[in-house]
Amino acid sequence: MKKIFFTSALLLFTFFTSAHMQAQHSQKNEKNNYVVLTKKIPQLQPIILTAEALKAEEGKDFGNFEVIICGQNIGDITDSEKINKFIEKAKKAGVQIVACGFSLDKFKIDRASVPDDIKIVENGILYNFQLQKQDYKNLSL
Repeated sequence: MKKIFFTSALLLFTFFTSAHMQAQHSQKNEKNNYVVLTKKIPQLQPIILTAEALKAEEGKDFGNFEVIICGQNIGDITDSEKINKFIEKAKKAGVQIVACGFSLDKFKIDRASVPDDIKIVENGILYNFQLQKQDYKNLSL
């Protein structure tokens, strides 16, 4: 009889502890956050369309959406003909465009020439990993 009681108590304790942990986890991650790492400016078009679709689908559960641009084509973000239309679309969609400072330095792009609406981080790959640690869903193109 004691064995049944202790086994039942242990099962109930395990169940409630598990339920409590899941509740804390879901409260912590109320919104769906996304990060995409890309090397090419034209890829912003489908990325922003994806963000718009997710925002429409998820409603209030849609959180942050960031696009990190790294690599040898980083200089394209200073070309207003190539980037301005994407900056406007990104703003409307709630997408933050981020430039990799390491790439800017490596390819000798003046940070002052980066549009104000683009956030600069020191290391785009590290920043991507840091967001993943915060439960951001990620994709690299």
